Amino acid sequence: MKKTSFILAMVLLLVSALSLNSCKKIDDRLLSVDAEGRTVVERFGQLRVEGPYLLAHDGRPVQLRGMSSHGLQWAGKFANEDVLRWLRDDWNIQIWRSAMYLTEGGYITQRSLKFIVEQSVEAAIELGLYVIIDWHVHMDRDPNVYKDEALVFFAEMAQKYGHYPNVLYEICNEPNGDSVTWDGSIKPYAEEVIAEIRKYDPDNIIIVGTPSYSQDVDIAAGNPINSPNIMYSFHFYAGSHRTRFMNKVDTAYKLGLPVFVTECGTTRSSGDGGVFEKEFLQWISFLKERQISWVNWSITNKGEDSGALVFNADRDALGGWRDRDLTPSGKFIRKILRNEIKIN
Repeated sequence: MKKTSFILAMVLLLVSALSLNSCKKIDDRLLSVDAEGRTVVERFGQLRVEGPYLLAHDGRPVQLRGMSSHGLQWAGKFANEDVLRWLRDDWNIQIWRSAMYLTEGGYITQRSLKFIVEQSVEAAIELGLYVIIDWHVHMDRDPNVYKDEALVFFAEMAQKYGHYPNVLYEICNEPNGDSVTWDGSIKPYAEEVIAEIRKYDPDNIIIVGTPSYSQDVDIAAGNPINSPNIMYSFHFYAGSHRTRFMNKVDTAYKLGLPVFVTECGTTRSSGDGGVFEKEFLQWISFLKERQISWVNWSITNKGEDSGALVFNADRDALGGWRDRDLTPSGKFIRKILRNEIKIN
């Protein structure tokens, strides 16, 4: 990094620590960097699961909040240390999700995407952030389609990064389709991949997708995986998913299933339709009450409403964004992450 960039980063870190900690009422669990300059990973350390809760190394429940990349084949340039540093110091993120699609020009036909994942994981480790390695099942529907590739990929990731407490593994993003059931497809797949990861990484959190685009957490709660430190993903978009979907999460939560919202949006599930601020805040309040972590979709400048950046903003992917660079969703999410909007 150039000298000027280093100085700017240090100034941003100092300003972040001062501004975000000026109000003593803010719980340090809501900060990426606390008043003493400690990063979230330095404070929370090795995460673990107990009942429905994600816990820090000292046993305190934690709710991680952060941002996801868009598909790395399209927006991978943003998965770099400059952008993650800006998101940590200015947006107050605690976790980054690196979304590696398999199809649609993804990893199956473009293996070089693995190096973008590694770049973002290493940046997160350097910056003291948590990071989700996302095996982004989507159009391929059934995670078993590329199970062999998943076993090889996650074995490699676990061997390379499993000794860092920063890393979480999301082993199937959004399984979907009537024939892709929990008992018949997803759980057997997950058990194989979990076993492979655990050969090299016995401790870090593994997040398993659930049926119907990671929404049927209630079904998974009826037959959970018998393994420690496993969580289950739930996805929502505020303009499309409301009370019925909250009820699914609540059912799973009451049954003791640990849920992690690895993807959520302020818009409709299409990524467009405007920003549903009221509905999104209802979700965020619901998640806060249950200490359920969440990651917002997404850091991209492709021009869709759910993206954080306006069309073609920051084409060099350096961070340092001003209001004019942010979409309405980006401005709104930034305020939430910076604790500038009170969540009841």
